[in-house]
Amino acid sequence: MSFQAYLDNIEEKTGKAPKHFIAEAKKLKITEHKDIIAWLKRDYSLGAGHAQAISYVIRNGAKIELKHTTGVHRDASDTLNLEGKGKKKKAVAKKK
Repeated sequence: MSFQAYLDNIEEKTGKAPKHFIAEAKKLKITEHKDIIAWLKRDYSLGAGHAQAISYVIRNGAKIELKHTTGVHRDASDTLNLEGKGKKKKAVAKKK
């Protein structure tokens, strides 16, 4: 399963896009990995893998290293969509 698929599954389970978890963690001032994991497990009943995925984006943002170039673990981009499954990433206009 790709990293983006993990995030999409979390959204299906919780009804919240990754950007909502980021905003909520910021509001709660939760920044440490272990505290983020405990919060996600307690308040959202996320398992270890899903909590780790959300913790990563809370602490590091949308950029990831593309480790898999083929197969089921492949992500199409090195930038995750944190807006939610129904939203596309906004294109950045190039300056001429």
